[in-house]
Amino acid sequence: MASDTTAAPADGAGKALKSTAVALRELSPWSMFLSSDVVVKAVMIGLAFASLMTWTIFIAKMIELSVIQRKLRRALAMISDARSLAEAQFALGARRSVLSALLSAAMREARLSAGISSDSGIKERAASSFAEIVRAEARRVRLGMGLLATIGATSPFVGLFGTVWGIMNSFIGISKSQTTNLAVVAPGIAEALLATALGLVAAIPAVIIYNHFARVTKGYLELVGRASGAAGRLLSRDLDRTHGATHSRAAE
Repeated sequence: MASDTTAAPADGAGKALKSTAVALRELSPWSMFLSSDVVVKAVMIGLAFASLMTWTIFIAKMIELSVIQRKLRRALAMISDARSLAEAQFALGARRSVLSALLSAAMREARLSAGISSDSGIKERAASSFAEIVRAEARRVRLGMGLLATIGATSPFVGLFGTVWGIMNSFIGISKSQTTNLAVVAPGIAEALLATALGLVAAIPAVIIYNHFARVTKGYLELVGRASGAAGRLLSRDLDRTHGATHSRAAE
């Protein structure tokens, strides 16, 4: 008899633990997603996709910016001792970078302006070409940053919309069931709040990554400005050297 009475509470405790485990399993993020409203489910899928896009852009831009920064630094070091545009292009060889584009633009302007004695006009036209190249490079390295800014700014509000919609449905369910039992209304409210959590999960990394890339991009564009200045100095030396040779021949 004593063993029977001892077994009964044990069985009751086991059933209680089992029911608690089932309840916890039912309130897992995945089960809440599956049981949520179609609108809330669509919001969660959209926020998960936005988070995936954020991390994809992060990995791609990290690789891209590290590669082009390393290439441009190496190119600037290679032409540091060049005395002319031709020497600089020979030093770079077949390596493609924004610096090679700047050098090509300077040589093209010098060739097209052959016979024109106005150095200031040649330098002004070359500077205009440099500015176009720099602007194009700035647009290229900033690709994807607009999407990061959009995700960081809108994800919390998209998540909040999902939460409001889910809580509204929960209150409708409360009115239909005519009960305020917390065990009945808690799952619907938890599903709704999961949308806000996903919105923050998508927004916070997007903002941090955007600010990081804004700093890295600014540093790279400063290197591009240095490359533009180096190409301009080489063009100026070539022009001065050409005029010096002309004057020396005229003196002879």
